[in-house]
Amino acid sequence: MDYQELLNQVLEEVRPVLGQGKVASYIPALARVDPGQFGMALATVDGELFGVGDWRTPFSIQSISKVFTLALVLARDGDALWRRVGKEPSGNPFNSLVQLEYEHGIPRNPFINAGALVITDRLSSLTGDARGVLREFLRAESGNPSVDFDPVVAASEAEHGHRNAALAHFMAGYGNIENPVPNVLEHYFWQCSLAMSCADLARACGFLARHGRRVSGERLLTRSQAKQVNAIMLTCGTYDAAGEFAYRVGLPGKSGVGGGIVAIIPNRCGLCVWSPGLDARGNSVAGVEALDRFTTLTGLSVF
Repeated sequence: MDYQELLNQVLEEVRPVLGQGKVASYIPALARVDPGQFGMALATVDGELFGVGDWRTPFSIQSISKVFTLALVLARDGDALWRRVGKEPSGNPFNSLVQLEYEHGIPRNPFINAGALVITDRLSSLTGDARGVLREFLRAESGNPSVDFDPVVAASEAEHGHRNAALAHFMAGYGNIENPVPNVLEHYFWQCSLAMSCADLARACGFLARHGRRVSGERLLTRSQAKQVNAIMLTCGTYDAAGEFAYRVGLPGKSGVGGGIVAIIPNRCGLCVWSPGLDARGNSVAGVEALDRFTTLTGLSVF
């Protein structure tokens, strides 16, 4: 399969929707990003890398970071994790407080903000430095030692992170946060501020296409755990539009309000697409379209 030619074709087919949608204006540092940008990269399980458009341009990964923190905690904590966070789609916006009230401080899944805060809290307890461990992991898996946080984005998130603070304090009231809430929030905001390119992220998520094996060949997750992460990506990875994403794309995926989406084709490759214009659910308009075109052209999906 000629992946480079496929990516070139996808770019041509998505040109009509480039610039559609709105950037994440509620985070001021993201509001200034040009919504017309587009990049897409594919990294095979054997180490080949292909890309098109702005695929080498770093962007704020935001909630895509949640895939990697989940994997790092699952690798260390195993099934104990699932006593503190569920595995079901939420059906509500990613920063909703509603379900926590009647589900006694247990978030519905690890990819809504409440669930991701629990994961960050646990990673802090297990390692002492949640954001540092995540950065080092992503540097190693992407092969890019310059992957780093964007302090402007982190500060912007902290300044406007009142709802996340409310979620964390609410869960702390139920005993589902182990560390001081300000520390958990700080690590969470810095994790979301990581800047990576499509090339970096396509490589970094490759361990999920290799059934849990890192780029070095070392096993991070068991095959069963890698399956679990992929399954939760499929059912919960694109906010409250996961059903639509599964219907159109047919791959495990995780989006972020920076405009990025990573997707996994088991045994084959990791994919990353980026375009900052978002739909009403917080997913990249051109990104979803590009992945839809890719799986339609190739016939590659998990179905």
